[in-house]
Amino acid sequence: MRIVLFGAPGAGKGSQSSLLFENEGLEHISTGIILRRAIADDSSVGREAKQYMDAGALVPGRVVRKLAEKAITDSEFDQFVLDGYPRTIEQAEWLFEFLESNDAPLLAVVYLKVPDDIIVNRISNRRVHVETGENFHLEYKPPPTGIDPSLIIQRDDDRPEAILNRLLVYHEETRPLKDYFRERDLLLIVDGVGSFQEVHSRVTGALRELQAEL
Repeated sequence: MRIVLFGAPGAGKGSQSSLLFENEGLEHISTGIILRRAIADDSSVGREAKQYMDAGALVPGRVVRKLAEKAITDSEFDQFVLDGYPRTIEQAEWLFEFLESNDAPLLAVVYLKVPDDIIVNRISNRRVHVETGENFHLEYKPPPTGIDPSLIIQRDDDRPEAILNRLLVYHEETRPLKDYFRERDLLLIVDGVGSFQEVHSRVTGALRELQAEL
C-alpha cells in the first residue's frame, strides 16, 4: 500500500499516519521527522538542510526531495504513508514520476476534510515535546504525567493569529493539489472531524473499500 495523507495544517495527518504505522504496518514518512533525523545523524543532506534552517531560510525543495526519495527507497517502494508531502504541484509531479519509474504507483491520496474553525481550536491546543518533536493535544492527547512540563511547549505558529495565516497560505498554495489528485482518480475524501479512532476507522474503511475494487 502506497498512500499520501493530504489536508490543512491540523487536519490530523500526523496522528493518522502514526495509527496507520501502528495498526497497518505502513512506514510513516514525514518530511519534518526525516529532516530532524538527518540533522541529528549529521548526514550530508542533514548538514545542508541545517545551514538553511540556521539562516532562517526555508529548506529548498531539492533537499526535501532527497530526503523523501531516500525514505521511499528505504521502504522498498511499498507499505508507506507520506504525511503532508507533496505540498505543491511541482512536488506532486516529481513524486508521481519517481514512483512510476520504479513501478510503484500511488494507491490513493486521502484528503482529511476539516473546517477551519475546528482546525484553529485543534492547533491552538497542540503542544510539542521539544526534544522528540512528538505532538500532544490538551484535550484529546494530553502529555503523559511523567514528562517534564518544561519540555512541553506551544509553538509560536500554533497560536490562533498565526494559525489563520497558515490556513490562508494553505488555501492559496496547497489546496489546488486537491483538484490535481482528483483529476488522476486518486482522491479519497474522508471526514476528519471526530476522535483519532473515529477518523482512523473512516480512513482504513475507505482504503479497504478501494482495495476491494481493484
